[in-house]
Amino acid sequence: MATSIYFPQRANGFAEKPRTANGLPMHSSAVREKWQRHYHSSSWLVPISLPIPGVQTRRLRLMLPNLLKLHHSTIARFGRRRGRIFLAVGFLAAVLTVVMMFSLRDRFVPEDRSWPTYQEPSTLVYRREDLQRIWEWEVAAGHYPSAQKIPENIGLTTPPINPALPPRKSSSIPNRFRPPSVTNTVGIGAKRVYLDIQAKPPNVAYPTTADARQRRGYGRGHGPLRLLTEQAVQYVRDCLEVLRLGGGLDNGARVRRGKMDEWKYIYVEDGELQNSTQIAAPQINTALALKSQGVADPNAAFVKKRNADWEPHVYFPAPQKYIAHHDRPEACDENPHLFHMFWTGPFTDKPYLALLSFLYTQNLGLHLDPEHLDPTVCRPQFWLWINPGPAASVPNPTAMRDMFEQLKSNPWASPFLHPRFKDVIQFKLWNTTEQLDGVPELKDEWRVLRDALFNSGGVVEKIPQPADSSSEEGDGSTSKSEEDDKVNRVGSKSPSSYDRLSVILSDMARFVLCHRFGGIYLDADTILLRDWEELWGWKGAFAYRWSRLERYNTAVLKLNKGSALGTFLFRTALKNGLDFHPMTVSRYTKDAALEPLLLRLPDALFDSAWLNTEDYQRERPPQPYFTEFGDFFFTPREKSAAPQALGFNGFFRGAYSYHFHNFWFPFDPTRNWPDLGPRFINGERIARAQADASVTEHSEFPEDLVADDKRDLDWSVVLKRTFEAYIRGEIPNMYGEWIKW
Repeated sequence: MATSIYFPQRANGFAEKPRTANGLPMHSSAVREKWQRHYHSSSWLVPISLPIPGVQTRRLRLMLPNLLKLHHSTIARFGRRRGRIFLAVGFLAAVLTVVMMFSLRDRFVPEDRSWPTYQEPSTLVYRREDLQRIWEWEVAAGHYPSAQKIPENIGLTTPPINPALPPRKSSSIPNRFRPPSVTNTVGIGAKRVYLDIQAKPPNVAYPTTADARQRRGYGRGHGPLRLLTEQAVQYVRDCLEVLRLGGGLDNGARVRRGKMDEWKYIYVEDGELQNSTQIAAPQINTALALKSQGVADPNAAFVKKRNADWEPHVYFPAPQKYIAHHDRPEACDENPHLFHMFWTGPFTDKPYLALLSFLYTQNLGLHLDPEHLDPTVCRPQFWLWINPGPAASVPNPTAMRDMFEQLKSNPWASPFLHPRFKDVIQFKLWNTTEQLDGVPELKDEWRVLRDALFNSGGVVEKIPQPADSSSEEGDGSTSKSEEDDKVNRVGSKSPSSYDRLSVILSDMARFVLCHRFGGIYLDADTILLRDWEELWGWKGAFAYRWSRLERYNTAVLKLNKGSALGTFLFRTALKNGLDFHPMTVSRYTKDAALEPLLLRLPDALFDSAWLNTEDYQRERPPQPYFTEFGDFFFTPREKSAAPQALGFNGFFRGAYSYHFHNFWFPFDPTRNWPDLGPRFINGERIARAQADASVTEHSEFPEDLVADDKRDLDWSVVLKRTFEAYIRGEIPNMYGEWIKW
């Protein structure tokens, strides 16, 4: 070989590198010299490719110094010994330079210096004095049953009296050591008794019997959420376990051993309210709080929205006196349990399944005769608000009648018009003008923003003007783009026909409905998984966390009717373009130091799969394990044994709901119709006729064969068929109660 001729081999098989005594290379031929000179790259920089976490198709390309080139050049110039010494000295000099720079920074730069960073523009339009009034009103109304600290920059000098918090022993701190502002409230509420909810034989229905459910506060008052906001539970899996054990969802199947007081989060109020005059000193005028401290700017630490005027001083009427549940004559007088949902377009299997899950999981008394219902028990109601036309249209005078005619003829909606459900499910007509006029904070000014009403995250969706007759085609028909533009679009049926205007309208509708009527708003892509009585017992407002970010997701939103917090949100939104996008709402509360008043719950309570779908917590996922939201409709083959084997009980057990993030796939493709038995057979005939052209509304159904069903049933199929079996009377609900027709 050529290599053996020109390049002498070492005993180990590598080519020799002969050198003279002075370190210069010695070449036996021109070929040897040419190979030696081009053996190393001549570039001073070499490319390095690194993988990007979470991105499999691209790599990060970096240019780094060519150490081999540097070493070769140094040896060639200074010799082997002196060259290596030179490299070592250069490396030490670079290290010492970096260390010296950090030392000088720590010595001469103050620790409290704030380095310039990008900040979103402020949305604040309320002065500190008005923010203090909002805090004091919400606390006095019993809407802050939490020991979480009030932000210091609110500047309160006297702790507000809190009727929703039991008294606590506080350490006496000398005046000279006290902070300049008060961050705590003085609890005067009834004592809290945390419950260990377990069923006893023979009443061991999953998860509790009706009697046990009434002990959980129906007519007595309770709330959760000492929970997870105060306990550092990192993983969704662990969060769901706390929810299961503390809520008694593991009756008859508890395998966890040991004392579980730390995991109890459901409580009842026991005893009377304390005498506030014996607990706290009289309050002073909070408007003078900062003047007494000698602060020149009364709004220090608060940044006003640019080019906006301060809102006029806000004054609230005295809040209703807080009354513990056991003293209230009627359970629903002050705090009606209303679920709100907004829907646009034809009624489909999406709101159908949401309503079925409501009937299956909530304490509606459907297992009792109507005359035997307990008047002290507040039965939840589900108000489904329907926008019959496009978001930008105005309903016609016959919209209400037309809506019910469409519901009666729709196979997915007609079962819920049955008289048995008339007290728990109500269909409401949405009228944007009427609803905005019903909000006192908006009614006199919202029309100024009518042309920019559809605002999402600061991006305004302009409403295109109607096309004139000259734009029509010669045959009198309009083009496809005109038929399917965003003004005429009604509802989202697929990603390609996304109804953005209706989605933006729903962002605003949830705040309007909760502020006007009270209650909890749910996105239409939500399935209820357990009784929400613990959440109704929490008198404060809440939403939940946007995945890993410290922002709100308002797919679940609870606000108190006519609250000071609601006034703040609407007036602030009005000065910010009526933008109710969740990210923008997060800025409203953060800029005003009101975040604790709108509690941000962990997403595990309502959206347990979210972190996994974004590549987080996959080392300890919950059950079921979804790597994307589509797994709910198309369960991966290697995991497809779980839905049938575990059923409803194995689906994020412990969570209050599941949010499938607006996927348009049918829940049960092989039986894509309401399967509710002979009582609702007419609707099933219509749906089956629409699904199969060979079947008419009056023909007999072909015999159902198990061989025609899908071999591996997905999670969406299992949940739909479980809810439908309850309506057919084949199984009880999740609390062991059989529906009584």
